[in-house]
Amino acid sequence: MSNILYQNVLGIDGGGTKTEAVLMDENYQIIGSGKSGASNYQSIGIEAAKKSIQTAITEAVTNSKSDKPISAICLGLAGVGRPKDFQVVQTFLGEIITNTPFITWNLQPNNIVICSDSAIALVGGIGHPVGVVVIAGTGSQVFGQNSQGLTKRVGGWGYLLGDEGSGYNIAIQGLKAALKADDGREPPTTLIADFQKYLGLTNIEGLIEVVYRRGWGVKEIAALAPIVSTAANKGDKVAKGIIDCAIEELSIATKVVISALFQPHESFEVVTIGSVWNSMNNFQGKFETSIRAIAPAAKVIWPRHQPAYGAAILALKTR
Repeated sequence: MSNILYQNVLGIDGGGTKTEAVLMDENYQIIGSGKSGASNYQSIGIEAAKKSIQTAITEAVTNSKSDKPISAICLGLAGVGRPKDFQVVQTFLGEIITNTPFITWNLQPNNIVICSDSAIALVGGIGHPVGVVVIAGTGSQVFGQNSQGLTKRVGGWGYLLGDEGSGYNIAIQGLKAALKADDGREPPTTLIADFQKYLGLTNIEGLIEVVYRRGWGVKEIAALAPIVSTAANKGDKVAKGIIDCAIEELSIATKVVISALFQPHESFEVVTIGSVWNSMNNFQGKFETSIRAIAPAAKVIWPRHQPAYGAAILALKTR
């Protein structure tokens, strides 16, 4: 057991757009990192997800120039949260280990942690596992854990069934509003001109070619969310309504988690993670005002560390 103290651990953050791996030593120092593409197997398939994770791990270990064995690993992955998901990940992790013979593995079953991306985002964002994380990026989800170890998840149902308050949801609502306004079904909005200018279109009907013929997916559409935010900041009522609705949806989901896990006057932190929080003007401030109404002692913060760092911490704590 003493030798394990001088071995490294891996933390993996796998999402719908990218995968990050960090190699951490026994002193909680990151000594190597790697990045690759998406690894949500629910949306891109098992083989593609496995390849992304293996690429990120290989890069992290190679960049570290460390020859110490990997004694623990934590994979926090989007699309993972049910028993079947854990079995799928365990299987392809075994294949990754087999396919990376140049890495020295020293893993035992109790040193392998497989969890959702929200769990590692909570630990990385706050620095410990007690609190709430509100993820609003391409997709959205709220996850919390209290001091008794009880957890609660709300959302995370994907862009077709949920993801309210996400970048994709904001963008798609903006696109729909622009088209409805062009039809005359909804009030006029500057979003028509804004989308045309950003996408280089001569008219709003050009969205058909962009979205359908070019085969735009969730990631490309979600990237249009800041256009809606900018229009809202300039006073466009339609855009402002979309942003306010997104804040309300995230607030409702967060309040459900808080009510399930914490007492009304209990002190804890709520960390906000994702591109929506970073790209929307005063989005976090308005959200915090809403949360304070039911949890006056709660503190809304920006993340202290990245989710992959949180994964590595969880891996280190298994040893």
